[in-house]
Amino acid sequence: MNRIAVLGSATMDFIVRQPRLPRPGETLAGSGFSIEPGGSGLNQAVAAARLGAVVDLLGMVGADPHGDQVRGLLVSESIRDDGLEWSSKPTGTTHVAVVDSGENSIVVVPGATADLTSLSVAQRASIAAAAFLVLPCELPVAVVAEGLAVARAAGVFTVLTPAPAVALPDGFLDLVDLIVPGRLEAAHLTGESDPVRAAEVLSARGRWAIVTLGAEGSVVAFDGAVLGLAPARPARVVDRAAAGDTFVGALVARL
Repeated sequence: MNRIAVLGSATMDFIVRQPRLPRPGETLAGSGFSIEPGGSGLNQAVAAARLGAVVDLLGMVGADPHGDQVRGLLVSESIRDDGLEWSSKPTGTTHVAVVDSGENSIVVVPGATADLTSLSVAQRASIAAAAFLVLPCELPVAVVAEGLAVARAAGVFTVLTPAPAVALPDGFLDLVDLIVPGRLEAAHLTGESDPVRAAEVLSARGRWAIVTLGAEGSVVAFDGAVLGLAPARPARVVDRAAAGDTFVGALVARL
C-alpha cells in the first residue's frame, strides 16, 4: 500500500476514569488510571498501520523514558520513526479525564512537541516520498504549513484534522485536499453552527470536507456542495478520546 506520512504529536497520555467531572475545589474518587502513549499524530499513525498501511510518523519527543516508550510502541506497530526527532524538553503529555458516560475532558502540555519549529531534511524527504500526508494541529502552525507546502510541491494528497482549533493564516487551507474537523472545529473555522453549512464552506474551491458528528455520523462535501450524510455504525461508547484520530487513520488507510 502507498506510504502515509503523519506529521503530528506523540505524547504520553495520563488517563483517569471517574464518575463525573469535579466541581471547582471538589475532590472525587476515581475508578481507574493508566499511562499510555498517545497524541493525535501517534493515534492516527497507529490506526492506519493496523489497517495495513505503510506509515512514517514525523514529530518530536524528549530524550526521556516517555520518549523511549513512544519509540518502543512505533517499533511494535511497524511504524517508521526515522522522522521522529529528539528534543531537550520532556516528551509532551496529555491529561485525560474520562467519565462513566464515555465523554472526556483533555488538557495537553506540549513539551517537546512545541520544540519542532522547522522540518528536518529527513522529515521533508519522507513527506515528498509519501502518497498521503496527514496533519493534526498539535504542532506549531508554522511547521504544519511547512509540511503542507512540501507536500503540495511533491504532489502529495494532504489531509488536515484542525484540532485543537487554532487560528490559521491566510491561504493555509488552499494547500489542503481534505479537511476532517469535528463539529466544534468546523464551527470555529467557519462561524457556522450548522455542520452542513460548515462543510459547504470548508469544501469550497475544490476541497473535500468531512465534518464528523459522533453518533450522528459525518457530513461529506466537495467543492462547496454537500454530497450526503454518512451514518455512524452503532457502538457502545467506552471512551471518546482518540475516536476522531482513529477515524482519520482508518479513512486514509482505506484511501
